Amino acid sequence: MHITDPLIRDHECAAMMGCSKATFWRRVADGTIRPAIKIGGMSRWRRSDIEVVIEAAAAHRENEAA
Repeated sequence: MHITDPLIRDHECAAMMGCSKATFWRRVADGTIRPAIKIGGMSRWRRSDIEVVIEAAAAHRENEAA
């Protein structure tokens, strides 16, 4: 099976978003970011889910500027 949408860790998600891990977890808690996929004791997110959050924020910013 070829994985086209890798699962990434919280620190990788935070780095993609340019924020701290604490801020990332606050966004998970407030529902901005979907809950983690749990595998055993691990929490992972689909890279595409994080990209969607970033794109939505960019679109919101563009709408606010218009």
